[in-house]
Amino acid sequence: MAKQQLSVPFNWADARWLFLKLCITLFLVTVLWVLAYRWIDPPVTLHMMLKRSEPSPKTQKITNIQHQFVDLEDMSVNLPLAVIAAEDQLFIIHNGFDFKAIKQAFQRNMSSKKTVGGSTISQQVAKNVFLWHGRSYLRKAVEMYFTFMIELLWGKERIMEVYLNIAEMGDHIFGVHAASKKYFRTDPKNVSKNQAALLAAVLPNPIRYSAAKPSGYTLRRRRNIARNMSRLGGSTYIKNWLQY
Repeated sequence: MAKQQLSVPFNWADARWLFLKLCITLFLVTVLWVLAYRWIDPPVTLHMMLKRSEPSPKTQKITNIQHQFVDLEDMSVNLPLAVIAAEDQLFIIHNGFDFKAIKQAFQRNMSSKKTVGGSTISQQVAKNVFLWHGRSYLRKAVEMYFTFMIELLWGKERIMEVYLNIAEMGDHIFGVHAASKKYFRTDPKNVSKNQAALLAAVLPNPIRYSAAKPSGYTLRRRRNIARNMSRLGGSTYIKNWLQY
């Protein structure tokens, strides 16, 4: 005689409770993660690790990344000023998002094969520190969540400090310390206005554009950034905001 198999009815209440506990756990983990990096310098990012495992496009060899974290107070005031002038001129006043720039980028991407971004410095930090590179609605949604979290829990000074330390500025070169040493043979504290503008000029594509051998386009972009630095108010603009 065949045994009867007992079927257990699906319990929606248990499933909802399990999903709720999962969401709460993920939320608490991300809050602790973001809070930890408010005081602890990120030792490495996923993008750095991926770059470390890839051969250099110039030498076709696996190369160690160059990176050393340095405090914001040990950087020239020209460095935060340059990246604000180049990447995100509303950085000091927005809440993490420049919705006008996002809308304009979306409209351009809909009508062109060339993809452009509208990300703020805060969004770039959220992506580089906590997420992977790529283009998907899921990644963008998670990026927005982490952007909100770092704006809330870090503040602008910490966001800028982390950005200047993790931004890719050349082939396997990350952060202003490695870039200053590599290109100018100096410390970040001594970087001049034009040198800072040059580093900011290569940020859209630090593999294609070189600070070591800048092209005519890169030099024109450097001049435009330097003009924007002056237009914003120069070092006074940053000193009135940051604790220099």
